[in-house]
Amino acid sequence: MLRRDFYFDLPPELVAQYPSETRGGDRLLHLRGDGSVAHCVMRDLPSLIPPDALMVFNNSRVRRARVFAVNEATGREAEFLFVAPLSPASWKVVAKRGKKQKTGMRYRFGGGVSGAVADNAAFGGTEFRELLLSPAIDERWFEAHGHVPLPPYIKRGDTALDGERYQNVYAAETGSVACPTAGLHFTGELLARIAEAGIETAEVTLHVGPGTFLPVRSERIEDHEMHEESYTVGTAAAARVNAAKRAGRPVVAVGTTSARTLESAWSAEAGLRAGSGSTRIFIYPGYRFRAADLLFTNFHTPESTLLMLACAFAGKERIMRAYGEAIAHKYRFFSYGDAMLIDAPSPA
Repeated sequence: MLRRDFYFDLPPELVAQYPSETRGGDRLLHLRGDGSVAHCVMRDLPSLIPPDALMVFNNSRVRRARVFAVNEATGREAEFLFVAPLSPASWKVVAKRGKKQKTGMRYRFGGGVSGAVADNAAFGGTEFRELLLSPAIDERWFEAHGHVPLPPYIKRGDTALDGERYQNVYAAETGSVACPTAGLHFTGELLARIAEAGIETAEVTLHVGPGTFLPVRSERIEDHEMHEESYTVGTAAAARVNAAKRAGRPVVAVGTTSARTLESAWSAEAGLRAGSGSTRIFIYPGYRFRAADLLFTNFHTPESTLLMLACAFAGKERIMRAYGEAIAHKYRFFSYGDAMLIDAPSPA
């Protein structure tokens, strides 16, 4: 299967640069099991979800992980994305213009913190670096000196608005460098209406890494390797998902990250397993979903692993036709864009 099979033309003006005026005020395209589409809005969602369904949300919280520093030797500004702690004073990072970041380079960060680039041998020569920090940092430091890590297709700097809107209202566990953006459409009021409709909910955690924005560079998608991401499935969430599957009730994955968590933690023998782990799962057409029965998601970039996951769920032809419909009706695309509810394809 080739990368170009997942390409589509998208007018630049449809790439959402800002969130909607009010949270939850987005459009919703419903791709039904028979391949037909309905044009809806987010407030319609509770009536589109089966009343006996279980919706699974990713409660990861975005860290203000984009941090600027000054090179002690040259005085030039540098930019780092703090991906994950290796120890209290050591972080896995991605540096802008990373090939120029040599072992031993030193930087001055805000708050009196200094950093030194360590060897990246532990990461197999990839774009990741280890950054040694003195003194050690915590979440308060990121809140004071970090920026919201907006995706590269948002062509502006972050603002105070992003501090609120690039975060899900139910986010609880800090660790992502990109928002699980399907959740951006939900408000407290909408979640209350979902509960009033009798729809059950559960939460899992997958900390989104920078790989979510990296392009598939290999021509054959089977040759692409995903970055590792950590996840946790609590005992209550596992019990709810397993009970729903035993009863034949549909499970709705809210976002590709929730879907990847469910599929990564699924066991053919035991169902969804509680616990923590890491995953590099790459879902593309031909994959058979075991846990998710419906998928709620945003519109994704051409040739991306997220688009490939959606195509695996509903079929490439159906997804591409639905995307064409969305473009014709001027839906807003990507992180701050509109939403899509995808039913599993009806049996032939």
